[in-house]
Amino acid sequence: MMLRIERVSDKRRTRIQLSGELRREHLDQVKAEIKHGGPQVTLDLEEVNLVDVDAVRFLNACQTKGISVLRCSPYIREWMFRERAEEREPQDD
Repeated sequence: MMLRIERVSDKRRTRIQLSGELRREHLDQVKAEIKHGGPQVTLDLEEVNLVDVDAVRFLNACQTKGISVLRCSPYIREWMFRERAEEREPQDD
């Protein structure tokens, strides 16, 4: 369960490139990178091949905060969409 994180910055923005598996145990490290990235941060998931539900929820929260999630696989994008849809559905009690 490896995740590689690489931060690429210029004067205006920071791109955080993630590679490998994005799981719950990596989220604090990714949050720290985002915090150090400044106001214009994007997450590049082109090389992420596996996520768990906590990672999907984290990615949705990032988007809500204005952090762009770029180049993720279709299965991750679909899972993110479904997770957002479930959050919006009214709960039956």
